[in-house]
Amino acid sequence: MQKENEFIFGIHPIIEAIKAGREIERVWLQMGLHGPNVGELRKLIKLHQIAVQNVPVQKLNKISNRNHQGVIAFISPISFYHVEEIIPFIYENAQFPLFLVLDRISDVRNFGAICRTAECAGVDAIIIPHKGAAMIHSDAMKTSAGALNRIRVCKSTNLKTTVQLLKNSGLQIVACTEKTTDTIYKAHLNTPLCIIMGSEEDGISEELFSLCDQKIKIPMQGEIGSLNVSVATAVVLYETLRQRLIE
Repeated sequence: MQKENEFIFGIHPIIEAIKAGREIERVWLQMGLHGPNVGELRKLIKLHQIAVQNVPVQKLNKISNRNHQGVIAFISPISFYHVEEIIPFIYENAQFPLFLVLDRISDVRNFGAICRTAECAGVDAIIIPHKGAAMIHSDAMKTSAGALNRIRVCKSTNLKTTVQLLKNSGLQIVACTEKTTDTIYKAHLNTPLCIIMGSEEDGISEELFSLCDQKIKIPMQGEIGSLNVSVATAVVLYETLRQRLIE
């Protein structure tokens, strides 16, 4: 259950919050909601590239039983960065920049755990999609053990375009996938790098897969044959760190 300080309800308060520059994680709109103020809200959501979902009223009522007027906005506890603005800064301050792209990883606790590992392993920025990513609220903050307050998180409205930008900026694009014979221990990771981790259900999308310079996997000897995505991310990041420390 969301805490009351994590969301705003009501059309006018949300409009004013967006205009005031509040960091909105996403907005839930009741299906079929209409009216002049709703039109203004929709325009602001689009202008500020805020994720929006049309949901049944019952879903809104589970968050708040007060007069929400068919709309609830979830407040982000962190500020997001723009990847195109931080690439030059990171290149100036890191010999080998390290970006981590999370393709549709929607489990909040997995996301929080990944952020914790990423901060410890020296990741410069995490990139998540505008839609389909885990919500960043108190559970994510708690699971990250404070890492979300220390690591840059960027939201992308188009991951393919963002990954192409990173590639054009001189980063090697590496996919962690089972669709290869090359293991992480044979990969050259001591370079400007962007690592892509995919969802546990679908893996990495084909459009991102096609942009990758390297495709690597974690070797398996057990019968289960796969790792939780947060554990897999930790293994890949720490092999990357190991190579950077010894070379």
